[in-house]
Amino acid sequence: MLEVERWAELRREHFVRGVSIRALAERTGLSRNTVRRALRSERPPRFVCPPRPSRLDPFREEIRQLLREQPRLPAVVVRERIAALGFDGAQTIVNAYVREVRPLFLPARTFQRTVYRPGEICQFDLWRPSREVPVGFGQTRVGHVVIACLGYSRAGAGALIFSRDAPNILWGIGRCLWALGGLPATLVWDREGALHAGDGRPTPPFAAFCGQLRVGWHFCGPGDPQAKGVVERLQGYAETNFEPGRRFANERDFQLQLDGWFAKANARTHRTLRCRPIDRLREEQAAMMALPAVAPDVDRRWVTRVLADPYLRVDTNDYSLDPGLVGRRVEVRVSQTAVLAACLDSGELACRHPRSFARHRTITALEHARALRQRRGDPPEPVVETRSLARYDELIA
Repeated sequence: MLEVERWAELRREHFVRGVSIRALAERTGLSRNTVRRALRSERPPRFVCPPRPSRLDPFREEIRQLLREQPRLPAVVVRERIAALGFDGAQTIVNAYVREVRPLFLPARTFQRTVYRPGEICQFDLWRPSREVPVGFGQTRVGHVVIACLGYSRAGAGALIFSRDAPNILWGIGRCLWALGGLPATLVWDREGALHAGDGRPTPPFAAFCGQLRVGWHFCGPGDPQAKGVVERLQGYAETNFEPGRRFANERDFQLQLDGWFAKANARTHRTLRCRPIDRLREEQAAMMALPAVAPDVDRRWVTRVLADPYLRVDTNDYSLDPGLVGRRVEVRVSQTAVLAACLDSGELACRHPRSFARHRTITALEHARALRQRRGDPPEPVVETRSLARYDELIA
């Protein structure tokens, strides 16, 4: 049998250089008939190994019958069944044959590639970092990250929260939308309990949020992660690229590092798009609705009365209230950054504290502590003399 190189050489010498069949036979030592066959053949010679019998041959029909009855029967179980019939071959032979014939007994399944228009959707998901987030005072807490990804540009954003209730998730959605710079037509979520009321209906807080922003919503079906694969892939990238090797001082440091990471991620070349999401984001922002001047109010609110022990409990922490307002009703407003309370009748401020995500702390404002001291009749605080810095300069000189 001729080698491919010899076959190509014969055809080149004859058809390109005009060497005769007789001259080629003399030059190569091949018979004229062999040269003629090489010149007449339009395909290169190929060595075909004759099929050899396999130990699996007598059991192929049995394997097909097993798969016909149970199409998803594991290959290991298939080998156990035919081993009882006398098969003594390797597992790899069975695996290869089962992979080949199993699709014949499974229902055909195809996937349709989905293409999104600019500003059409924004997919959301919750990601739980593998490590707890430091929140100060030697404490850590389990955190969740609301991740958003626009369907057309694949630009993403994230917001750290510490609870999966509606106010926290809605705050995270709003922060992501403001980071992306526009409002898509539809917000896509899985069936998150704080947002999904059942049968594809939103909970009242989520419906109010979407109504204020004038956007639609869509809930994916149960057990259908492919429906929001865009954000799932971004979340997987964050798990493997953002979190490993990082340290965080507190929740604010976590959010700052997360924002910086998304800025770099949006500026990288996307493997599927073959371009940078930041470049497509400009086009998508032009198609999205403009952000409102004021974000929807998603703070937790309730009304309470200032007790004789003027403190307010929020998330296991006690925040001080103005002792002069004991007995009066106040409206409490808790956001992600602050705890505020104001009198219902006069609007007088009862407290304004930075929000603490550490647990079991008592947070007292200085003016409230002084007011309590005066009401108890304690002696006034000692007056500490404040000297001029010029006096210290004279002593040093």
